[in-house]
Amino acid sequence: MMNKVILCGRLTRDPDIRYSQGERQMAIARYTLAVDRRGRRSGNDDGTQTADFIQCVAFDRAAEFAEKYLRQGTKMIVTGRIQTGSYTNRDGQRVYTTDVVVEEQEFAESRNASQQSGGSTFSSSFQQRESQPQNSAPAAPAEDAGDGFINIPDGVDDEGLPFI
Repeated sequence: MMNKVILCGRLTRDPDIRYSQGERQMAIARYTLAVDRRGRRSGNDDGTQTADFIQCVAFDRAAEFAEKYLRQGTKMIVTGRIQTGSYTNRDGQRVYTTDVVVEEQEFAESRNASQQSGGSTFSSSFQQRESQPQNSAPAAPAEDAGDGFINIPDGVDDEGLPFI
């Protein structure tokens, strides 16, 4: 059997980050993705909902990534699995929950596109990983082409590029 979910949507607010108790603290991030429904017009005036608001939870390194880079309005692609649960609230009523447990998360658009669409973006930039051999000369700095893509200088082969 398979339990796999792929979502594309925008964060409705900054992630809520907490840390577990015990010998090894682990980050736990909770955030909500607003995912547009297919076939619905966003300009309808009858008040019908045109998006689903899906609760996501990320653990450990994925949660640390969310804490560092995700902000309200960021467009994300999330892959994970559905997990259901329940608890009894203060009034003694049974409450049922459905979350997407995040297995992978990645940006669905560049910072420039996010800023143009009105979404807020993360303030920190990724740090380049040390993927070049130590005896090779550093490549010329890459420049932003203004379209969200980076111009790769001539003479740089694919193996010298970092994966982000």
